[in-house]
Amino acid sequence: MQLRVLAVDDDPDVLEVFKTVVAGLGWEVVALTDSRAAAQRVMQEKFDLVALDLRMPNLNGFELAERVRASNSNRGIPILMFTGFDDIETMRKAFAVGVTFYLPKPLNVQKLRGLFKAARGLMLQERRRYIRLPLRQSVTCHSGAKRSTVRSVDLAQGGILLESSCGLVEGDIAEVEFALPGVSGALKLMVRVVRTASPEGVALEFIDPEPSDRAALLKYVTLFTKE
Repeated sequence: MQLRVLAVDDDPDVLEVFKTVVAGLGWEVVALTDSRAAAQRVMQEKFDLVALDLRMPNLNGFELAERVRASNSNRGIPILMFTGFDDIETMRKAFAVGVTFYLPKPLNVQKLRGLFKAARGLMLQERRRYIRLPLRQSVTCHSGAKRSTVRSVDLAQGGILLESSCGLVEGDIAEVEFALPGVSGALKLMVRVVRTASPEGVALEFIDPEPSDRAALLKYVTLFTKE
């Protein structure tokens, strides 16, 4: 499985070093020198890691990291900050805005390779939360006194898409019950409506699944995301 990295630095030479090293490890690298363009991309596309400089025109690294954490699909991914500032206060602020890894400049090739090998597991775990697998199953929805059965469209580790709204609107909390192929017993999960989908569907996010249900979801998704 090829993972996708967004690298942002206003210095093209630094980006070239980064891209050469990381692409050589088998990753896809999207390299940008404009932090504003990067902010737009994280709102529109799914990445597995964002690597960013601290001092940049327009949006600096702190501000861009906050944009990543505020995005729907990239808020949980690792963020790597590389910068010439390695003082404690800068590091504290970086971690406070959601930075996961911190590397001083100039970039050390060996450290960069080691970091990406270590971060691979985190990125695969995060990707599995969002990858959507076709799933056509009957799903029973319970919301207060309402009870209805509809068909699912697809499934992710973190949620499920239904072809009908079950009378739910964005922000509603409900319980769903459905079976997974190859998994014994039905899953019963609390969900939150995160968006409505055209024309009448609804996207549900799972809320704190029980360990057994979490394991079943992970097992099912992992079957389709093995390298």
